Amino acid sequence: MGNNPIFILRKANLQLGEFIERIHKAIADLQKGKFILIYDDDKREGETDLVIASEFATPESIRTMRKDGGGLIFLMISNEVANKLKLPFLADMYSHIEDKYPILKELVPNDIPYDSKSSFSLYINHRETFTGITDIDRSLTMKKFADLTKKIANVDDGYATRMFGKEFRSPGHVPICVAAEKLLNERKGHTELVISMMKMAGLIPAGSGCEIMGDHGRALPKDKAKQYAKDNGFVFLDGKEIVEAWKKWSK
Repeated sequence: MGNNPIFILRKANLQLGEFIERIHKAIADLQKGKFILIYDDDKREGETDLVIASEFATPESIRTMRKDGGGLIFLMISNEVANKLKLPFLADMYSHIEDKYPILKELVPNDIPYDSKSSFSLYINHRETFTGITDIDRSLTMKKFADLTKKIANVDDGYATRMFGKEFRSPGHVPICVAAEKLLNERKGHTELVISMMKMAGLIPAGSGCEIMGDHGRALPKDKAKQYAKDNGFVFLDGKEIVEAWKKWSK
């Protein structure tokens, strides 16, 4: 019982109520392979993402993100996994080859209005996929990546990168976003919020997500995202709720 993530949160002296019960329900749903919805912050992107643990990714879950989300379907991973696989941030990689490709110097992402750095890394396909873009292909890529993170836990970095290369190719149709090293103590984007939830749930630190778009050319408003969650039986979490739970859990 002591290793149960929900039990750990209950021990953290959080006042039990609507907020903490939502966190508990979200953790339980993630462990069952269900979606949760995460809203980052009014002062950040102001967007809600549909999120599922990558180890449970299926063609049906990709279809849900594609049809009900409509934004970019992407893979979020922990900084530890990225370091193990020597995955670069795209912005950092561009800066190392900008002398050969001067256009990259012109495209430097130094004016992101809500963040200081892009979390995007490589775009991948599993080698068993065909085009890589279908629901079947993208779910396979994401689930196989989650499986790989378990396999590389106790191997050296060189062997881990060879295993990665044996199973995946790049470029592909699944973009990887890498969480900040200190997670929510450093950055409070969806990638960090999702990986924090995966860790609190005791799941593989890889999440699959998609921004929910509205029909007016912008992200779906928060109130409508909440209604979508209610209509579909999904937990809706504010980023600030996850931040607070993470502070208590990680002590």
